Amino acid sequence: MRYLPQTKESRKSMLDAIGVSSVDGLYKDVPGAAFIDGLADLPLHAGELEVERTLSSYANENHAAPDGPFFLGAGAYYHHIPASVDHIIQRSEFLTAYTPYQPEIAQGTLTAVYEFQTFIAQLTGQDIANASMYDGATATAEAALMAMRLTKRSKICVGNALHFDYRAVLKSYIGNHEEAAIFDGEPDEETACVIIQSPDFYGQPHGYEAWRKKCDETGALLIVVINEIISLGLLPAPECADIVCGEAQSIGIPMGFGGPHLGFFACREKYVRQMPGRLIGETVDEDGRRGYVLTLNTREQHIRREKATSNICTNQGLCALAFTVHMALLGEDGFKNLAKLNHEKACKLANAVTEINGVKLLNESFFNEFAIELPKPSKDIVAALADKGIIAGYALDDNQLLLTATEMTSDEHISAFVAALKEALS
Repeated sequence: MRYLPQTKESRKSMLDAIGVSSVDGLYKDVPGAAFIDGLADLPLHAGELEVERTLSSYANENHAAPDGPFFLGAGAYYHHIPASVDHIIQRSEFLTAYTPYQPEIAQGTLTAVYEFQTFIAQLTGQDIANASMYDGATATAEAALMAMRLTKRSKICVGNALHFDYRAVLKSYIGNHEEAAIFDGEPDEETACVIIQSPDFYGQPHGYEAWRKKCDETGALLIVVINEIISLGLLPAPECADIVCGEAQSIGIPMGFGGPHLGFFACREKYVRQMPGRLIGETVDEDGRRGYVLTLNTREQHIRREKATSNICTNQGLCALAFTVHMALLGEDGFKNLAKLNHEKACKLANAVTEINGVKLLNESFFNEFAIELPKPSKDIVAALADKGIIAGYALDDNQLLLTATEMTSDEHISAFVAALKEALS
């Protein structure tokens, strides 16, 4: 009872309030195969040194992106991060209060977040951007909720191939809105927003003009989702959108086996009062010197709960700082050159794999990611190449495979992949 202070009576009271008969009822939506039957296969007790060795041995079984040819993307991308990024983010001026409520002692953090907002606004062609979101999926869901508040409507139209994780999170977010619905196709007079991802999940870039017209005709808002932010170095900024959101992990942030990543959120200035998260603004102090402050917080800690726009309680401060440092090091020309290099690598990969008999390119166009069709099941091919130390992309349904190339993709990696793929298909 020292560490578990709840009594049987208090637990029963909580379970009754929730509406389940036992703790197991809280996990009814978790597939049975995900549960461990009995104790995990771990020593019941061991010293610190032994535990470290055991865990290290488990970690060494992983095959990470730097360990060989790597063509997996599908929402998280392997890019180079300069060593200077890690050095700069550890400087003392950034090691201030985690939550910058006291601007007089958090100018380093506030300045960096302000610069992050500026970068995002410039990249997306929007008027204003917030201090960041948890990740691209939650940013997309928050954008849909924001559109529902602004339009007083409840239907959400997904206009193209939105990342399936984003769609799943979106479904979870609107689950408590009984009148809300997600549908594919085109908007109607009851549609709050149209969500367009570009490049879409399969790597295909999309224009926005036709969707902008449809939104104007129906009164819906246009939400553009960017999953690979480096694409904005070559593709046009979605200036015509009402909200632009997505994932910024590609700049300054490692894949990290799935996180933490960095969501971004930008919109037109007239919608700022309904924007989730927080906003840093520039001002001057009593001596006329430039300074930065926490300007807007539309969350329940700061305003009446019923008026709060989001449950986003903070921003990804460290990840946003890493992004900002990396972007500042790249500069405008460096960012565009990085995007160009990514596209060139993808073109080289696409040309190489489509020379293999039976392999077909499915994209009309692409940035650094594209889908191909194989003469054999893609899952079997991925497994066969994994045995050779090659991560061969993301296996789609049937015989389709999603491939990604970045600046980290060498000619040697492409040659090794093509040779292994030919062998696996023979």
